[in-house]
Amino acid sequence: MLQRVQRRLGFLPEQALLEIARLTGLSAARVFGTATFYAQFRFQPVGKNIIRVCRGTACHVKGSNRILETIEEHLQVSPGQITPDGLFTIETVACFGSCALAPIMVVNDSVYGSLNRSRALKLLDEIRAREEGSSEKTPFRSLN
Repeated sequence: MLQRVQRRLGFLPEQALLEIARLTGLSAARVFGTATFYAQFRFQPVGKNIIRVCRGTACHVKGSNRILETIEEHLQVSPGQITPDGLFTIETVACFGSCALAPIMVVNDSVYGSLNRSRALKLLDEIRAREEGSSEKTPFRSLN
């Protein structure tokens, strides 16, 4: 249930956790405890597109820190924040385990390897252009 709610909303709002407790007959503490135990669950809204930059050793050596700084400057947000238009959230990951492709950035479920700063920015600009051209104008994931 937790995964389905997060997949639909992009995060687990408190009200959803309370509703899960009610529906399952579990205590709210048990549901909150389970949700907070797993790092995969979020408790704050995220942007429509989640950018994950690898900070593992191979990626770091090949410049992932400079790519991250460039993305932060370009989008004017830090990891964990949402861009004002709601399109992007930046996250960092300890390691994706695809070191041969270093440095790596994952946007949603798409992996981009052998990146440099200009290619990373080009990818983000392409995503923004695609989003702005789509018929769906809601920046955040639907709460309905």
